[in-house]
Amino acid sequence: MHPLLTLAIAAATIAATVTLGYAGLCWVSPFTTCQRCAGTGRTTTRFLRRPRACRRCDRGMRLRIGRRVFNFFHRLRAEANR
Repeated sequence: MHPLLTLAIAAATIAATVTLGYAGLCWVSPFTTCQRCAGTGRTTTRFLRRPRACRRCDRGMRLRIGRRVFNFFHRLRAEANR
């Protein structure tokens, strides 16, 4: 077997494993903690340091990017089959 072919097969296997692992994570746990507010749902203003609701998330949890992509294609398919 050629060494480059072995390297390509190994790279494809690793990429497939990582992709399927992330897809499984998005299916099991679609939400993650918000990076801006660290999961508290509250941030502070820049100048006065008053707490306010986080604009990026709702209650400290955000939908994962992979789950957003899945939802987009799921809705696209549902609309196409209507």
